[in-house]
Amino acid sequence: MSSELQKRIITSFFLLSLLVLMFSYMYILIISLIVICIISWIEFYALISKIYKKKNRSNIILRFILKATSLLYLSILIYIILMSKLINPKFEIFIIYSILVSIMSDIGGLVIGRIFKGRKLTRISPKKTISGSMGSFIFSLSLIPFFIQNLPDISLYLIIFITILISLSSQIGDLFISYLKRNAKVKNTSNLLPGHGGVLDRIDGIIFSIPVGFLTLSSF
Repeated sequence: MSSELQKRIITSFFLLSLLVLMFSYMYILIISLIVICIISWIEFYALISKIYKKKNRSNIILRFILKATSLLYLSILIYIILMSKLINPKFEIFIIYSILVSIMSDIGGLVIGRIFKGRKLTRISPKKTISGSMGSFIFSLSLIPFFIQNLPDISLYLIIFITILISLSSQIGDLFISYLKRNAKVKNTSNLLPGHGGVLDRIDGIIFSIPVGFLTLSSF
């Protein structure tokens, strides 16, 4: 086992443990969300600054708009997560399910993509393949048997559709950040997480999947 893979496994274990603690203790959830939000925002703004590094009027205005919009978006995500835990336990399940679907999408894309390889999905991220994208959907759907009892008001067919939609939004989020990194000419958003890169590298799909999952699941 390579040292890079060992780092990735250890960091993944730490992140999963943190996720469990976040949804078990309110104060850990609040502190963690604030820290994650701040770090992610800093990493995002660093990417934008590298892309629009020329100090002309249009770039300065654009950087400010993106800076403000990203901060507002992350703040809304924090609000949704906190309110889901405080208002209704059913809403909390929606958030957890959306996060796990995003995680399984990442794992499925990595595992199936490396095994079957094949045609590239897009030029934005050369390592991503069509087989990997299909693997993301398949791995995400594997969560349904474990959560179907927690989603009794939603039909099986609808759960399947929503799960695919959440996985798709997670993949789009991943591609969006990959697009920014490609334009900024960097491999990772930072080196904060050994084996993974930056915080934004790890939650790029999650920050897109949470609002999609929460809004669709809570609509039924």
